[in-house]
Amino acid sequence: MTIDLTGKNALVTGGSCGIGRRLAQALHDTGAEVTIFYNSTDGEAVAQEIQNGTDVAVYAVRCNVEKREEIQSAVQKTLELMNGRIDILINAAGINRRYYLEEFPPEEWDKVININLNATVYCTQLVGRVMLEHGYGKVINLASMNSFVAAQRVGAYVASKGAIAQITKAFANEWGSRGIRVNAIAPGYIRTDMTRTLQQDKKSYQDILKRIPLERWGTPDDLVGPVLLLTADVSDYVNGIVMPIDGGYLTR
Repeated sequence: MTIDLTGKNALVTGGSCGIGRRLAQALHDTGAEVTIFYNSTDGEAVAQEIQNGTDVAVYAVRCNVEKREEIQSAVQKTLELMNGRIDILINAAGINRRYYLEEFPPEEWDKVININLNATVYCTQLVGRVMLEHGYGKVINLASMNSFVAAQRVGAYVASKGAIAQITKAFANEWGSRGIRVNAIAPGYIRTDMTRTLQQDKKSYQDILKRIPLERWGTPDDLVGPVLLLTADVSDYVNGIVMPIDGGYLTR
């Protein structure tokens, strides 16, 4: 079975780097037109790289998802670019900050919660209203291993990702009967810039590796198949799940 997203319009927040960048590429390579939200990176250059001279469009829209007014204007811009329809939304924007809880600066806590959780909720609300008008949509949120377990010195991240798991279920519960499927993936330890600190700490790296039955860290490529499955029509009976993609990390 080949997944074909030709004719679908997709929006990927945080789509210019890391996991979001890889998933945007996968959606495009499977036929979807894609808009990526970017902030500090060169989103226009990334969009051109993803499109790679093909006829399937890739658009870049600048958006600091920490600010609700920017999300609102960026979603409106996306709808203008994509003829008023968004079929697929992937909420991939996210950050992490490392402090012990007794020392966690309030402004850093708020930043993590705003970007990881509040932006996901608000973007889903805005895009979901359009999806509901059309009676169709696929939403995929980015949960985490920290939706299930709590690492140290990442309290705000843990709080945000635990909430992502639950808000995914809440959206799925309210929208499932109206044609919208809302699910989440929970990546394990993936080689990205966000996990660079852990990768460079030999003890942390090895401790994590010992818990993974597949005996390797993941890469963004490992997320592509599950995400494409959840965006395709063949998964229409899948709603409200939080799918671990972790090499078996949670089994130990």
